[in-house]
Amino acid sequence: MIDARPMIELRGLSRYFDTTRAVDDVSFAVYRGEVFGYIGPNGAGKTTSMRVLATLDIPTWGDALVDGFSVVDDPDRVRRRLGYMPDAFGTYANVNVTDYLDFFARAYGLVGAERLRALRHVMEFTQLKLLADKPINGLSKGMKQRLCLGRAMIHDPTVLILDEPAAGLDPRARIELREMIRKLAAEGKTILVSSHILSELGEMCDKVGIIEQGKLLAVGSVAEIQAQTHAYRAVKVRVLDRLVQLIEWLGQRDDLQEVRQVGELVTFSHHHDRSFEAELLRTLIEQQFAVAEFGSQTHSLEDVFLRVTEGRVQ
Repeated sequence: MIDARPMIELRGLSRYFDTTRAVDDVSFAVYRGEVFGYIGPNGAGKTTSMRVLATLDIPTWGDALVDGFSVVDDPDRVRRRLGYMPDAFGTYANVNVTDYLDFFARAYGLVGAERLRALRHVMEFTQLKLLADKPINGLSKGMKQRLCLGRAMIHDPTVLILDEPAAGLDPRARIELREMIRKLAAEGKTILVSSHILSELGEMCDKVGIIEQGKLLAVGSVAEIQAQTHAYRAVKVRVLDRLVQLIEWLGQRDDLQEVRQVGELVTFSHHHDRSFEAELLRTLIEQQFAVAEFGSQTHSLEDVFLRVTEGRVQ
């Protein structure tokens, strides 16, 4: 059940750099246990928004809140509730995995048994326990990303901000990272994550926001954005005979688009829901077409992104 108060909220957030409006009047909310995907081309305003949420920058106008606390008025309370994983992080010479995480645990004020429990939990969750004594500059890219995630969650924050966490990872590492993010959400963490790997976001996010040139163009679940942008469903049909007649029959309908033959299949698209497809299938059978295959799919998150954005940069 969604809490009444959002854990992350942007209220007309704007951040200007001279004449560049990096973030321009952006508003959205993310609730407890949700994973929110923040999508946009390079320079769209994603990282600037995240830096404001992480109290590393301040808004020109508007506000951003974490667990009800303003990044402007209560930055210290925000920092205690938030973990930030930047798109790149520095390493320290001659520091191993345990020492690195222990340093940040101490920086967050964890002491004694509480600090040891936090270290043990994070190293087990990120599966870094076997690498506890390994120098961090000798870790693989995937292990470094796990370490950075561990640093962000060492103080058990309620909100996590992850900027391009899957960048440069191999397929297995991306899958494992996705599983960790979903597990954190299941434990009640609220997660804002940006990525250019849209197939990953489509599988793990409850909602997404699409931003371009600082403007939020669409927000909601993938299905909701598809409905907002009138994204169509693609259908394929295979019949045992009368293929030419089927193409002619479908082509005469004004509620179908892009009717064409692709090998032994006939494909077309429409802007209706699945009940429309069920009725269409029933009608095909009544028309004595021997339907051997009938299937459909909505456009992917990549398709929705390309439909909403225009490829503009600042």
